[in-house]
Amino acid sequence: MKHYNFIERLQRLYRQAVKLCAAGQRGAETYFTAEEKAFLAANGWTAQNLYDYAEDELNGGEPGWDIALSIELIRRDYFLNVQGGKSTGHFIDENELPGKSILIAGLPWLARLIPKAHAKLRGELPTSMMYACGGDRAFFQQHDIQPAEFLSLIWRHGNNHAAISDWVQQRSQSR
Repeated sequence: MKHYNFIERLQRLYRQAVKLCAAGQRGAETYFTAEEKAFLAANGWTAQNLYDYAEDELNGGEPGWDIALSIELIRRDYFLNVQGGKSTGHFIDENELPGKSILIAGLPWLARLIPKAHAKLRGELPTSMMYACGGDRAFFQQHDIQPAEFLSLIWRHGNNHAAISDWVQQRSQSR
């Protein structure tokens, strides 16, 4: 695996996904060659990750390349350095996530977002879910948090929900 120019290669694939999505092609598995999928997998990513970003960018103008890259850099770092470059092979069941209105420290969405961010870090989101989807982005915008910054916060604090919610509240109040 080449590390020095992986961002350039990822950006080409991102742009390819946006172009294919704009042309009406659907289905993440149809977007990339076996070699391109192998590159994605070697970095802890999936075709679905790029498909989701492309679809959301075309439908709402977000999250865009810069936010996608910042998220995927953290995922790659976790994959290579914590997971040793190996997928867990496990995917969370989205029906087991807390409801969107469940509160942590008076904050809706956070109870759902924390396990979702953990799953993103580990590469365990099912194809039906996206980290930094529209609902996540609304939460991040409301509390002035960059999505990659939250992913890093989750990595640092693990399941310490009090530390996470305290940080979110402090950030939100400092706006």
